[in-house]
Amino acid sequence: MNDTPAHPNRHGRRRLRLLIGGACAVVVAATSVILVGTAHAEADKTVTSNQEGTHNGFFYSYWKDNGNVTMTLREGGRYTVQWASGTNNTVVGKGWNPGTRRTINYSGTFNVNGNGYLALYGWTRNPLIEYYVVENFGTYNPSTGATRLGSLTTDGGTYDLYRTQRVNQPSIDGTATFYQYWSVRQSKRTGGTITTANHFDAWAKSGLQLGTHYYQIMATEGYQSSGSSDITVSEGSSGTTTPPSSAAGSPSASASASASASNPQTGTGSCRVTNSVSAWNTGLTDNITITNTGTTAINGWSLKFALASGQTITSGWNATYSPTSGQVTATNVSYNGSIPAGGSTSIGFQATHTGNSAAPTGFTLNGATCS
Repeated sequence: MNDTPAHPNRHGRRRLRLLIGGACAVVVAATSVILVGTAHAEADKTVTSNQEGTHNGFFYSYWKDNGNVTMTLREGGRYTVQWASGTNNTVVGKGWNPGTRRTINYSGTFNVNGNGYLALYGWTRNPLIEYYVVENFGTYNPSTGATRLGSLTTDGGTYDLYRTQRVNQPSIDGTATFYQYWSVRQSKRTGGTITTANHFDAWAKSGLQLGTHYYQIMATEGYQSSGSSDITVSEGSSGTTTPPSSAAGSPSASASASASASNPQTGTGSCRVTNSVSAWNTGLTDNITITNTGTTAINGWSLKFALASGQTITSGWNATYSPTSGQVTATNVSYNGSIPAGGSTSIGFQATHTGNSAAPTGFTLNGATCS
C-alpha cells in the first residue's frame, strides 16, 4: 500500500501514520501472572468478543472494533484466527503477562489480503510505552512515514528501528501521551526466534527506555482486510545478535556502546552470579543470571549488590529493585521465586550513569555470598 491508511477509531483511538495495535483496547485494571503449565490441558475455546484471559498456561487477548473475527484458543501456546472482509480493525494473540526479556519461538502460517501484521506486541508502564517487533506484514509497511533510528541484526535477519509518538490517545491507562517503539524486520518471515532482550537493548542504545512490563503477545493484526493465521508461541533458547547500528541524526549516533564480559563473583555460598553490562553515553543495561549451585531448591530469594557510584536504576525486569542506587536489593516476583537445585533464573535492569559504567559487585543471595 502506497498511501497511509485512513484513520480508524479504535476504542476512541485515532491512528496517525502507523497502524496501531489494538490489543491495548481492552483495559484491565489488574495484571495477571501466568502460571507455568496447567494440571490438565484445557479444551479448545472459541472467542468472538473482546476479552483477555488465560488458556493452557498462556495469556491471551482478543480485540476488534467490528466485523466477523473468530479466534480459537488451542493446545499450549497455539491459536488460530480468521477475520472476514468488512472488519475494520482486529488484534488477537497468545503470550504472557507480564512481558519480559524472554526469548520467544513461534511458528505457523499468516495470510492477509490487504493490511495486517504478525508481530510481538506489548506494553510497559513508567514510562508508558507500546512496542512492536514486526515479523511479517501485508500491503502496508508499518515504518511508512516514521524516522529511522538505526538497525539491529539478530535471529537471522535485520530489523529497522523506529519511534513514534501518540498524543492524548487512549492507552492501557486511559487517554495519555506516550511513545511507540518499533523493530520492523526487513525480510518477512512466519516462524523463528525473537530474542526480545536484543530489541530492548537496541532501543535502549537509541535512548528509548522501557518501563515495568504489562502483557506481551505474539499478535495477529488485521486492518480493513481479511485473512487468517495459525500461530504457536513458546519460550526458547537465545539467538545471536549484532550490535545495533545508528542512523545519522538518531539519538544514539554519537553514543559509544560497549559490552563487558560476564563477571563472575567470588564467594562461598550455594549460588553463582554472572552478569553482563552493555553501556552507552549515559545509560546501561545489566543482564544477571542467578544459579542455584546447592542440592535443594531455593524458595523465595533476595539478591543484594552494590551499584557503582553515579548509577541509578530506572527500570528492571523479573525482580523488584530497592533502593535504586547504592546498596540495592533485587527481590523475586511471583513467577520466579523458586530456583531448583542446579537451576537458574535471569533478571536485569536499566540504569543511568555519570561516566562509571562498571558492573555491580558484592552479590549475596539470601545473605550468602555467591561465587
